[in-house]
Amino acid sequence: MAPTFYTTATMLPTYISVPSRTPLTTTTSVRRFRAKMSSVTQVESPTVLGFGGVGVDLLATVAEFPKPDDKIRSTSLKVQGGGNAGNALTCAARLGLNARLISKVASDAQGRGILEELKADGVDVSFFVVSEEGNSPFTYVIVDNQTKTRTCIHTPGSPPMVPDDISNATMLAALAGVKLVYFDVRLPDTALLFAHEANRRKIPILIDAERPREGLDDLLNLSDYVVCSAKFPQTWTGAPTVPSALVSMLLRLPKVKFVIVTLGADGCIMLQRSVEGGSVQAEEIGADDLVEKLKCQSDSSTATPSCVSSDVTRLHAKGVGTVCGKLFLGTAEKIPQSELVDTTGAGDAFIGAVLYGICTNKPPEQMLPFAAQVAAIACRDLGARAGLPRLTDPRLAPLS
Repeated sequence: MAPTFYTTATMLPTYISVPSRTPLTTTTSVRRFRAKMSSVTQVESPTVLGFGGVGVDLLATVAEFPKPDDKIRSTSLKVQGGGNAGNALTCAARLGLNARLISKVASDAQGRGILEELKADGVDVSFFVVSEEGNSPFTYVIVDNQTKTRTCIHTPGSPPMVPDDISNATMLAALAGVKLVYFDVRLPDTALLFAHEANRRKIPILIDAERPREGLDDLLNLSDYVVCSAKFPQTWTGAPTVPSALVSMLLRLPKVKFVIVTLGADGCIMLQRSVEGGSVQAEEIGADDLVEKLKCQSDSSTATPSCVSSDVTRLHAKGVGTVCGKLFLGTAEKIPQSELVDTTGAGDAFIGAVLYGICTNKPPEQMLPFAAQVAAIACRDLGARAGLPRLTDPRLAPLS
């Protein structure tokens, strides 16, 4: 018999609930913001299509991470949806995009819970593949209350998705009316078919480059935007520093318009390719030097996320090459330790907000602080989704 937390009766009531935070006060700026939002509700929202991983997260908080052979007790337990694509698209849906998601689950309690939770958040799951046998993906997540870190133990779904699971007609229907496609590089064989078709239709692609995975290079070569984890740029390029690695990525991926590397509490760095190309006659400047210059310009005295940028210039990285572009340095919110609960899914929240920013044509100076604020709000609750804000959240009003 399956463990009790997987049964429909015990798991789903907790699993599909979506807690919300009610603000204690309403400022004049928030009231104006809500009025502005209500005036545009009749406008059709852009559609974003996500393709990738979903699952069930079993989150246990502990006073401190156990040592080998320890027996400890959790201080709390929560069951909710997870997976990079599931989290990012849930974030995008809560921010107001029409979110459409493709993945594969089994027809088990976990799979039904995954679908119900996504639907409750307004995510279109009509293109999901549901297997009559096998198991849906799930992850044990241990959240250390002492260090505020998390450890994930993942069990993949079975059987895995294969290209034959989705017909050509279904793929074309899924891409219809889509403004942006997002891949987390799971299910790579089928993802690549979608990416090629998106390219044929001139639909831009954003890739979540969390770590090297099967099929990643092929998807990167088809992408327009890349969001990376902190270690990925240097790992993938072999460059000695993050700024030089970003230069290398733009040189190696000529189709990419911008690449962002997220740095946790240290914010993010974005390198945007200049459409002016070689016409810029400015003197070359080292990418590392320019990042240090921007750090000196950044306002470290405020807790609210901010962004500083360079002019369009020729950025040089020793042993790598030169690219014409613009650097942006974004800060993260300084979350009080008493408010920081869990960083699970913070990167997915950031990406969900970037998806929103691209689809609504936000300039980087607005998009990066907005995405950082969304991620910071999500870190104030347990799990990847419980704390994800809606666009009407007053904490987003100053950055929206």
